[in-house]
Amino acid sequence: MSSKITTATDKKQAILDSALQLFVSNGFNATSTASIAKAAGVATGTLFHHFPTKSDIMSQLFLSIKQEFANNMVSNTQLSGDIEKDANNLWQKAIDWAIAQPLKQLFFLQYSMSADIDIAVRKQAMTSILGFVVELIEQGKQQGIIANFPNELLLENCHGQYLAAIRFFTDNPQLGSNPQHRSASFKLFWHAMKAQ
Repeated sequence: MSSKITTATDKKQAILDSALQLFVSNGFNATSTASIAKAAGVATGTLFHHFPTKSDIMSQLFLSIKQEFANNMVSNTQLSGDIEKDANNLWQKAIDWAIAQPLKQLFFLQYSMSADIDIAVRKQAMTSILGFVVELIEQGKQQGIIANFPNELLLENCHGQYLAAIRFFTDNPQLGSNPQHRSASFKLFWHAMKAQ
């Protein structure tokens, strides 16, 4: 059985997987399309067939990881209607995902707020892929539980709080399963979101 990459889907995924590794280890600007193609085991022309520019690779990588992240958060999650409880469940699942996906977590930490990700791509990730978070915020605002600030600002705050938490657990991996620290990470997040 050959280990050669055979289908277009396999080649595209190999390019994304290689780009993820190289962007995290070398940075976006220091990673060439030729190095991505080489690491993926595809011709440079094949890479450009799938992704006309390096920025297109970055955008697709960002959106696909965000989608995986979102899918993980909502899988087997029953929202109860208790906004704080639902937010805590989603928060803990998000932290679990980050701990289980160290390379993708590092990618988020490096690029989530980077100018290397087009603003339209970041907006698509926040409002479309993570639309269930927007819905939860809206419900919380309507019930007077979440502060009545503009959704875009609340989403950026959520995102910043999450990145701070996963940075903490990255730097202190022994605390990733510590219930007190996990609970405290949510309480800090919730304190910033709730209505006063």
